[in-house]
Amino acid sequence: MIRLTIDKHLKVCGITRYELAKRTGVKFQTIDRYYKNRVVRYDSYILDSICKALDCNLSDIIEYVEDM
Repeated sequence: MIRLTIDKHLKVCGITRYELAKRTGVKFQTIDRYYKNRVVRYDSYILDSICKALDCNLSDIIEYVEDM
């Protein structure tokens, strides 16, 4: 299973979801879905915008967890 870890990365950076939405130009509701792992289809444009805004790699905000 793919799991987003944006919540952890935002805490480390001291950035709110609202601030991330402003930096990326992505709607707050969309950022909130990514933050809460409620995304069914991942948009590469949004992931790229998040990585640029947080100055991180994709591997910093996404992880693979084996299904049990």
